[in-house]
Amino acid sequence: MVFLNFLTSISCFFLLLFSLHLFFAKQGNRMLNCLLSVMFFSRFGQLLVLLLVNSKHHNLFPFFHQLFTPFYYASSACFFLYITSLVNGRERLEKNEWLHFVPLGLAIIHVVLWPFVPPINWNVIALDLTHNKQLFISERSGLFPAYFYYLGRPALVLGYLVATWYVVVKSGIFRERKASAGGKKWVLFFLKVGTFFQLISFLPMMSDGLDNPVISSSIFALSCMVLLVIMIFVLHNPGVLYGYLFVAVDWNSPADRSENIRVIPTPEPSVAAPAVKRINLLPDQLSAYAESMKSFMEEKKTYLEPDFQIVDLALALNVPVHHCSFVLNNLIGKNFRDWINGYRIRYFIGQYPLKSEKMIIEAIARESGFKSQRTFYNAFKKETGLMPKVYFSGEKRSDFLKTIATIE
Repeated sequence: MVFLNFLTSISCFFLLLFSLHLFFAKQGNRMLNCLLSVMFFSRFGQLLVLLLVNSKHHNLFPFFHQLFTPFYYASSACFFLYITSLVNGRERLEKNEWLHFVPLGLAIIHVVLWPFVPPINWNVIALDLTHNKQLFISERSGLFPAYFYYLGRPALVLGYLVATWYVVVKSGIFRERKASAGGKKWVLFFLKVGTFFQLISFLPMMSDGLDNPVISSSIFALSCMVLLVIMIFVLHNPGVLYGYLFVAVDWNSPADRSENIRVIPTPEPSVAAPAVKRINLLPDQLSAYAESMKSFMEEKKTYLEPDFQIVDLALALNVPVHHCSFVLNNLIGKNFRDWINGYRIRYFIGQYPLKSEKMIIEAIARESGFKSQRTFYNAFKKETGLMPKVYFSGEKRSDFLKTIATIE
């Protein structure tokens, strides 16, 4: 029991550390940070409550159990929204997606100390928690009947788990080309880890007939040890640690990447400008970064991968993400989306005369790395000032030849 409590304490420490860092992080995507923070904080709450119960602090665990119950109901929705947002390249929740947090609101109502609610039998709840049956507490723990907990939570966990896997499989991320991107490797890693910890919560129910506390303790110890192994792996993997936990990724989706995201290194004294993060690198280093980024893109042709992100570029060159972003915004003069779309448009311009008789424009655009027709047409108009058919019309042959000469 002492060793089990030690494992639980260490796991709690790291989970609280990660959750607080992500919640208060100023870099990365705020929405993704918060979703990930809620998941870590929910897991921290589960382990803390179990630690209090195993340590015989029965006067404290009721308060913390009620405090963390709303996070339990929000965690499954956050898992689904986090994974699907990464897969679909979204940086904000749509209005209808806030409905996923309805169970959170119900859980808050459930744990409020209503004056007309009968007393709760915390001894029975403590006994269930001792057997590690956090999903299947048989006693009423708030305003709603007991089935709100022992049926509601498992239904949420399984429902969102199935929905998440459905979205990921449907996205085609398991196909060879898409799975090669560093960002997608993180999605698959996090999906598998999350699936493990959610499914392991059902094991105590499967061993219920044995009524053996050793089995429950073994399952819980296994869960903690796997969690610690994953944390150690993360701490020794700078790509994961830097890109997704300590500094969350800026996913460059078309939804929210415009010219207004630009860093100004030295604004004029008379012009009021927002504070920006300074890059402590010499001009020669920044120029070398710019050349290596251009060379990598031109030689590897990674722009042909629809899901290639700035974090993948940074990992391939072993350059911090914010350095890549700074170089793009200030030396190259474009954000990552416009920069990579420029390569795709130039590739399209070179391929269209060769394939236009056999393939439609949209098919060639997909071969050039574009995921959607709308993105392609917007990028083409932005890069050339014209729509494709007008650009390749007879009046524009000279411009086309000049463009090809520039590419070569």
